[in-house]
Amino acid sequence: MVEISSYLYEKGLVPGKSGNISIRFKKDEYERVAVTPSGLSLKALDENDIIVVDTKGNVIYTTDKKPTSELLMHLKIYGNRDDINAVVHTHSPIATGFAFAGEKIERIEGFGAIKVQFIPFVDYYLPGSVELAEAVSKALKKTDVVILKGHGIVALGKNLDEASILAEFVEESAKTQFIKRVLSGE
Repeated sequence: MVEISSYLYEKGLVPGKSGNISIRFKKDEYERVAVTPSGLSLKALDENDIIVVDTKGNVIYTTDKKPTSELLMHLKIYGNRDDINAVVHTHSPIATGFAFAGEKIERIEGFGAIKVQFIPFVDYYLPGSVELAEAVSKALKKTDVVILKGHGIVALGKNLDEASILAEFVEESAKTQFIKRVLSGE
């Protein structure tokens, strides 16, 4: 988690104190989720900052940190998807610009199988709210990435590497589409 957090920050996908990540794992027959803390830049994440919770959000391990305010969103996503074990939520500048403008990001070659032309949107809800958690988890039942209107993106994967690469690819796709629009005068 520390390595991926640093990678996401260095790539500019989680500027300032934005963004959060989590992984799901089993320990002693019980499902657990390791999540990044609230109010801490992913640039500065240390292994002692990682918080472990159960599937209901009860804290199992922490030092003095609180879990991300988006914890419920992560838990609801895991509750709907047995096939993924990592969630990456970024505020990357170009994709987030598309999210604020309400502009669609096209799924382009390199994304894997293109089943739908555009990455789906989730309506705006307050960050950390139950409404946002429910809307995002519902939207992610049949896809691996969504754009949160006026907020950012959420990408899923079997592991953190897969989810972070997808988040990075979405940012690069948005950048490519932005450049195309500027150059073509769209």
